[in-house]
Amino acid sequence: MLSEAIGSVLPVAVAVALSPIPIVAVVVLLGTPRARSNGAAFTLGWIAGLAVVMAVVLLLAGGTDSDSSDTTVSWGLLALGVLLLALAVRQWRTRPRRGEDPKLPAWLATVDAFTPAKSFVAGVLLSGVNPKNLALTIAAAGSIALADLDSAQELWAAVVFVAIASSSVIVLVAASLVAHDRMTRPLATVRAFMAEHNAAIMTVILLLLGVKLVGDALPGL
Repeated sequence: MLSEAIGSVLPVAVAVALSPIPIVAVVVLLGTPRARSNGAAFTLGWIAGLAVVMAVVLLLAGGTDSDSSDTTVSWGLLALGVLLLALAVRQWRTRPRRGEDPKLPAWLATVDAFTPAKSFVAGVLLSGVNPKNLALTIAAAGSIALADLDSAQELWAAVVFVAIASSSVIVLVAASLVAHDRMTRPLATVRAFMAEHNAAIMTVILLLLGVKLVGDALPGL
């Protein structure tokens, strides 16, 4: 059923939406001289990256017979679940120790020079190529593929996933476009919180989703 498929991908979509580094990136972009154009371009790139990954996985899952496809998808979900659990452990082990400043990607320091084209590419890379979000999006597409939906229902489930997974970026960009001056301080607060607690947030998200995917995969094996 469509409602069950949406329910199964909802936690994964929320996890993508709450990914700290992309949120920090879009907040930094919104503080640049080209905030409006760069923010809009990043948002479009983010949505495009998620949509392409989702479409590719659903097409591949639909290209084989039902029984073998379901088994393959279940094994894929199991592998992704184990991968997310391993990433959770790695994230926690590499977290900043007490008193250490969190390490952010070096490219964030170059965001001031971004053009809309570079911002679009950054959105695509952070949503569709970033290993953690890529794994989460593939997992969501796998859950949809296992739900035995027709093409129209799969499309709706995919659209809901992309919309929810993009909600944080869309809300931040829209708020900045509508009230840029008033959002400066709140955006700085969001940036500082996400940067400081990146490791803890991602550890919890990856751990919970890893357990969920393993549980979802086992009945189909």
